[in-house]
Amino acid sequence: MTLATPLSPAAHSAAFERFPVASLMNVTQRPPAVFTHGRGCWLWDSEGRAYLDLVQGWAVNTLGHAPPAIATALAEQAGRLVQAGPGFYNDRAVELAQRLTALSGLDRCFFTNSGAEANEGAIKLARKFGQVHRGGAFEIITFEHAFHGRTLATMSASGKPGFDTLFAPQVAGFPKARLNDIDSVRALVGANTVAVMLETIQGEAGIIEASATFMQALRALCDTHGLLLMLDEVQTGIARTGELWGFEASGVRPDVMTLGKGLGGGVPIGAVLARDAVCCFAHGDQGGTYNGNALVCAAASAVLDAVSAPGFLANVRSRSAQLRNGLDAIAKRIGSTPVRGRGLLLALELPRVDQALRVADTLRERAGGPGSQPGLLVNPVRPQCLRFVPALNITADEVELALSLLDSSIAR
Repeated sequence: MTLATPLSPAAHSAAFERFPVASLMNVTQRPPAVFTHGRGCWLWDSEGRAYLDLVQGWAVNTLGHAPPAIATALAEQAGRLVQAGPGFYNDRAVELAQRLTALSGLDRCFFTNSGAEANEGAIKLARKFGQVHRGGAFEIITFEHAFHGRTLATMSASGKPGFDTLFAPQVAGFPKARLNDIDSVRALVGANTVAVMLETIQGEAGIIEASATFMQALRALCDTHGLLLMLDEVQTGIARTGELWGFEASGVRPDVMTLGKGLGGGVPIGAVLARDAVCCFAHGDQGGTYNGNALVCAAASAVLDAVSAPGFLANVRSRSAQLRNGLDAIAKRIGSTPVRGRGLLLALELPRVDQALRVADTLRERAGGPGSQPGLLVNPVRPQCLRFVPALNITADEVELALSLLDSSIAR
């Protein structure tokens, strides 16, 4: 394959004439490509350029783009029942809740439309638990550099730099500890504390993992003080780490767990799972118009069918080892630190600050027209860090191609 020549500004303008983007609210810096279709690990834009996608909607597309299993589930369910309404049961929601509780070891499930909504629901549940069982305790200890979503409460719970002033004033009640520092958590426990909430792997922070020792100490601390341990598995859940749940690596079971992203495989759905003793919402405390509608629950069930199939998790672990080994070899050549993360949630630190965005741009702009050099999509999650979250069914050949493209672009 030959190296693609990036499109000229004039060519970009011509593409945008076909797809005028000015009608979209400008909330983030987007590259000029306009994607029109995908299949598995690949995306194609409006000019016919191909991209090997190791971002997958930010760890959303568990089975890649346009997976037949989800397409079939959606088509069949759309002809049967889309939405009965939140005031009624539907068979797809009941079935999915039963499967998730059985697989997680938790007892009850509340469906949402996103991971942020799931975390918002977990915060509400913890505060209601504090009202009912802990004399009005409401504080939830969270962590520096954490990311829990973009609602006002979840932004306040997050420790992402800048979130504390973006839409000030914050929602109160989220003191921040340091990940993997149990003493920093212990120092924040007080009469108003009701829960501790964290990601098993901090994704937006650059793939920083909560150690098994820390998780076990956190479980013991919560048990000692009667606090809820709430795990945000929006990014790590549904096989992303090579196990069904991120908490399995530590052997620690939460009181509350939230899901999103990969649960729907690209279809918007989230969930709050909790022990029965924690479920203290009264009628009317929580709800949502589209929560648990039959259409999205059918899609999520198709995802669970796939990740529960024999050999699926083993293949995730094999592709993880292949990708990690290749990234570690690149890291060694460029004088960087070993790769971080588990499963297919990995991060490569680069030698220089602000290099990640340049590398990501170079990789994307390699894409040529039909039959030419493909581009590679990676996520510059931090100025010096690339995040890799491919589809969980990526093939060995696709991993090898991605490593080759990355290696040659970094060398340039």
